Amino acid sequence: MNDAMKFAGKVVLVTGASRGIGAEIARSFAREGATVVVNYLSNTAAADAVVAQCQAAGGDAWAVQADVSVPEAVRAMIESIVREAGRLDVVVNNALRAYAFDPRQRKVFDDLDWRDYRSQFDGAVGAAYHVCRAALPHFKRRAQGCIVNIATNLAEHPVVPYHDYTTAKAALVAFSRNLAAELGPFGIRVNCVAPGLVYPTSASAGTQASFRDALIAATPLRRIARPQDVAGPVLFLASDWSGFMTGQVLFVDGGLVMR
Repeated sequence: MNDAMKFAGKVVLVTGASRGIGAEIARSFAREGATVVVNYLSNTAAADAVVAQCQAAGGDAWAVQADVSVPEAVRAMIESIVREAGRLDVVVNNALRAYAFDPRQRKVFDDLDWRDYRSQFDGAVGAAYHVCRAALPHFKRRAQGCIVNIATNLAEHPVVPYHDYTTAKAALVAFSRNLAAELGPFGIRVNCVAPGLVYPTSASAGTQASFRDALIAATPLRRIARPQDVAGPVLFLASDWSGFMTGQVLFVDGGLVMR
């Protein structure tokens, strides 16, 4: 197979794909020949721009508005994808509940309510749960499919204790591993990519330069991740190159976490 067409004929759903990491993941799949569904919450213009970029990169693409925390909306989205494209091969659960990665503004534990945790849990695990519940019947019918969930290296190395966000993402890893154990016999793989700080994105925009400099100094590869650094490992986990990998977490943080 021509490397440039690694995902030719494959249909890929990327949630939260109108900006940042999700948009780069969508564009990267399109460059490899995939048909990409750009899920977004509210910014239609941004989603349409990503669709245009995907099409310019050589893949087919369209945008679908759906709040992935609402099960009915997710079911309708998955059904529309299968109806339109005839199949679904890869799901990337990238959408996150709004969060600002700014060490100066974070809430310390004493200031957090349980509803803060619950909100992040609904945004991380809940959204992945709804998407997986809707997608799995289609995957099982064809005895194949791939799920990649976006976690965080903070669960292993809480360089900044973003309590609610990190706790939810750690739960997402456990969710993913349980799914991987159950779905392996059906030919369905489930893995995670765990980035460190990714800059620039809207979520990391408030991270001050002094903190980024300190993080760079502590990182063996001596820089901060860019969105494209995350996209490559996602494509690897969605491809046949990782066909005998499931239940794994790939840390993409320049060596800050090594395990």
